[in-house]
Amino acid sequence: MSSALAGVFLARHGETDYNAGGRFQGLLPIPLNETGQRQARELAELAAGYPFAKLWSSPLLRARQTAAIVAERIGLEPVEDARLVETDTGEWTDRWFREMDAEHPQEMAAFRRGDLDFAFPGGESYREQTVRVMAALRDIAADVRPALVVCHAMVVRLALAHEGRPLDRVPNAGLIEL
Repeated sequence: MSSALAGVFLARHGETDYNAGGRFQGLLPIPLNETGQRQARELAELAAGYPFAKLWSSPLLRARQTAAIVAERIGLEPVEDARLVETDTGEWTDRWFREMDAEHPQEMAAFRRGDLDFAFPGGESYREQTVRVMAALRDIAADVRPALVVCHAMVVRLALAHEGRPLDRVPNAGLIEL
């Protein structure tokens, strides 16, 4: 655990239909599905067992919905930070993973590996995203802790990789301490 980020916990938003179906949602305002709402309630119960002093959220709809459910349970108002948004998937937004696997197998392999040099056409690279995410997390860690951050899969993966703890898959509504 990095002492600079100790007391910062990350949680991926609850499931969306795009997650369930294998589709790139990027920065789209995709809502939680029924499973995602249940997962958010489960996360809220889990979060209630921690003495969180502050709740942060990505401003994307799925994260905001998850954070609102958590906020109601733990009594904290979510603070949004745009640096916590999911990767800008550019031209791949709204495309199916299976389509991209067929059309761009090497790029999809880099996407799945979380290769820092991978960049979505017309979007951002994981290296660029890592810079903005780590800046946000350093600012959050410099504020009140312990803090819960509701964000996205690649935000979690890139932050953990940056801290030397790579993770291939991030469950929806899971809670991970940095």
